Amino acid sequence: MAEHVPPAEHPAYPVGLRLAGRRVVVIGGGQVAQRRLPALVAAGADVTLISPSATPSVEAMAESGEITWTRRRYQDGDIADAWYALVATSDPDANNRASEEAERTKTWCVRSDDADAATAWTPATGRSDGVTVAVLTGRDPRRSAAVRDAIVEGLRDGTLAAPHHRSRAPFVALVGGGPGDPDLITVRGRRLLAEADVVIADRLGPRDLLDELPPHVEVIDAAKIPYGRFMAQEAINNALIEHAKAGKAVVRLKGGDPYVFGRGMEEAQALAEEGIPCTVVPGISSSISVPSAAGIPVTHRGVAHEFTVVSGHVAPDDPRSLVDWKSLARLRGTLVILMGVDKIGAIAQALVAHGKAPDTPLALVQEGTTAAQRRVDATLATVAETVKAQDVRPPAVIVIGDVVTVGLRK
Repeated sequence: MAEHVPPAEHPAYPVGLRLAGRRVVVIGGGQVAQRRLPALVAAGADVTLISPSATPSVEAMAESGEITWTRRRYQDGDIADAWYALVATSDPDANNRASEEAERTKTWCVRSDDADAATAWTPATGRSDGVTVAVLTGRDPRRSAAVRDAIVEGLRDGTLAAPHHRSRAPFVALVGGGPGDPDLITVRGRRLLAEADVVIADRLGPRDLLDELPPHVEVIDAAKIPYGRFMAQEAINNALIEHAKAGKAVVRLKGGDPYVFGRGMEEAQALAEEGIPCTVVPGISSSISVPSAAGIPVTHRGVAHEFTVVSGHVAPDDPRSLVDWKSLARLRGTLVILMGVDKIGAIAQALVAHGKAPDTPLALVQEGTTAAQRRVDATLATVAETVKAQDVRPPAVIVIGDVVTVGLRK
């Protein structure tokens, strides 16, 4: 029999435990359990918690049936038939007895209070696109976490090259790029960009991200797709279909969110008609993020209990308009208008005509979240003249309501 050697003298042997359907015992229901339990549940483990009390989050997991909670202190025999044990109570004697039982029953056991007495250590763990990163640095958990974070972030944003060496199915993704700042795209959106062969980009998308793409990626400016006898949107749909059928990984990079005035559904429908599935990655909508970046909350306690987002690309008196401006004028909350800079004079006039006070405060935020962001304030009565005098140009988000005066000027 090999002599038991203290763990300090040898590095830990890394291994990935497949715990689905297997019994795991957690002793103690405090903060350590609260941090570790979600990963055990996600792994499919059959988790039994032994503890007289638990944090509200742990208790909620028990109430939802994710874990089984035995409400008492540890007793000898609790670890019987367990594949893995986590000992994390505030009682040193209970921790020692549970650890000794795990040693007798040959159950791998993690101890939160004494790493040297444990037979297993919990690594700093992160996941990205099916890859699990687990880092152990002995007795320096902060360094483990820092190394893990650096690797996971690199995998997610594509700065750490990790190409697929097995065949990868082509895909089409409609990715919401957010309001403009490249840091505001979602982690999933950035990862899909790093995997793309072709990127069809809007002018309102986060353009700085395109510079990060590898040289082999074909970047297509959606505004410059030749469309001849086709409508511009139809030409974009055809480009998506063509590249997808060629077996490419295609990302349609859009500003804001694909389904908020982004015509994303039209593209998804065109792909579906050709039998091409697509993934939709939501983005941060400029209707909320741009006012926030300019110091304006779209809701505020005691001021606005709702906000409404409308498109201003069609004037109120245009027969194509689907907006009920009369009803909007009666609302007491915040009105956010997208794509309405060149129609704001007519919009303001319609709102006032339907009863909105002429002195209602208004802000226009141009190029929100980017280095060129600027905010111009006005009222419904003065906005038409202000836009001309200040040369406000698209893209700009327009916020109407008392929240404009509540916010912090930025």
